[in-house]
Amino acid sequence: MPLKLINIGFGNIVSASRVVAIVGPDAAPVKRIVQDARERGLLIDATCGRRTRAVLVTDSQHIILSAVQPETIAHRLESREVLVEEEEEA
Repeated sequence: MPLKLINIGFGNIVSASRVVAIVGPDAAPVKRIVQDARERGLLIDATCGRRTRAVLVTDSQHIILSAVQPETIAHRLESREVLVEEEEEA
């Protein structure tokens, strides 16, 4: 099974198979999740100083901040899956 990687902006790439959720940063529960991850040392800030537009939750309980819109990341993930499925069929 090939490793699927997804670009989350500014040259940062994460393993697509480890991402559990991609959410916006504005809701209060998401803000609490980000703060808890910061306190536990499980926060990864991949925004390069820009505004956080997406929060990625991983199966390892790491929280990743991205400056790319959640919809954009989701489209990248979907297009990756389509490319991998086409390669497997060939």
